Amino acid sequence: MSPSGRIPTLAAGAFAVGTSGYIVTGVLPELSSELSVPVSTAGLLTTSFAVAYAVGSPLLAVATSGWGRRTLIVAALLVATLGNAFAALAPDFASLLAARIVTAAGAAVFTPAATAVAAELSGPERRARAVAWVFGGMTVATIVGVPAGTLLVGPLGYRGVFGLVAAFCALAAVAAAVLLPPVAAPPKVSLRRRFAVLGDRRVVAVLGITLAASLGVFTAYTYVAPVLESTAGVRGGALSLLLFGYGIGGAIGNAAGGIAADRFGYRVPLLVAVSGSVLALAVLPAAGHVVAAAVVLFLWGLSTWAFNPPVQRRLIELSPGESGLLLALNASALYLGIGLSGVAGGAVIDHVGVGTVPLTGAGLCLVAVVIHLTSSRRPAELQCG
Repeated sequence: MSPSGRIPTLAAGAFAVGTSGYIVTGVLPELSSELSVPVSTAGLLTTSFAVAYAVGSPLLAVATSGWGRRTLIVAALLVATLGNAFAALAPDFASLLAARIVTAAGAAVFTPAATAVAAELSGPERRARAVAWVFGGMTVATIVGVPAGTLLVGPLGYRGVFGLVAAFCALAAVAAAVLLPPVAAPPKVSLRRRFAVLGDRRVVAVLGITLAASLGVFTAYTYVAPVLESTAGVRGGALSLLLFGYGIGGAIGNAAGGIAADRFGYRVPLLVAVSGSVLALAVLPAAGHVVAAAVVLFLWGLSTWAFNPPVQRRLIELSPGESGLLLALNASALYLGIGLSGVAGGAVIDHVGVGTVPLTGAGLCLVAVVIHLTSSRRPAELQCG
């Protein structure tokens, strides 16, 4: 099988773990009702997943550093399968919370490993596009996976939806075992040397950009429903269509970000992507009509998902030998931002009002722009000693 044919296999796995992460959003009301917990408490299922991912990703990357990459990817998908299966069978909320942590562990291992393997299989000239394929699977999860879960929760119940996601994760694991070639683990190095990457201020700058941008974007996205109802009177079916438009923009942006990063390097595409999010979030409160809101959400999705390929390319360039750990640390920064976004947005709503949430997100994304502009311009490889 050609390298290009193997990348969709990794994208399918990313779709599986992406749906695993986002699916709670679509089944939250039914889950809350059946388990007799407030919606605010049920929302902890998203926070716990994000925090477990953030903490687990670098630690598990080190713990599994000696594993062959195909074995690691298959094992990660099987862990995600078990987590979703446990979620389908969980008798109470505490058990469901534990199941979500197990699922997060699988996702935390899969995403950086799959990204590194995609880059290795594709060669330097197509590296960012290969990374975009993997993140494209996660984009499709927001476009198709989550809305499908919302649609199926009626006939299947939330347990059936989790069971369906578990089945897809299992299929992705089988596909990876059959279709991916053996990929050797990177050479073993000491724990101290591995984390020496954090001594490079360029690495820290990239992680800071990821944290600020994800916190800004998801502070707004978490509360996009009440924001749009407040500013444009959008609700119900219209809201679903607008979010679908956001997802379509995300799919296009993800592909464009990969192509642009391969052609122009990481710097300009990253600046354009984050600046686009600043602009979209800044004008969102003024989008007082459904058509205007649809245009803004499409452009917001375009910018948000164009962000990942140049960031991943930058990290791989900085230290190819430690790309697995760097990508895991970046995933931690991403999910830490997601985990904190609900708290940040909730605090803004409580103290200022829902209409200011997008402006808060824009300000946080602007911090990411400033970090990017003031960080080192040289893409030289990291020297660890």
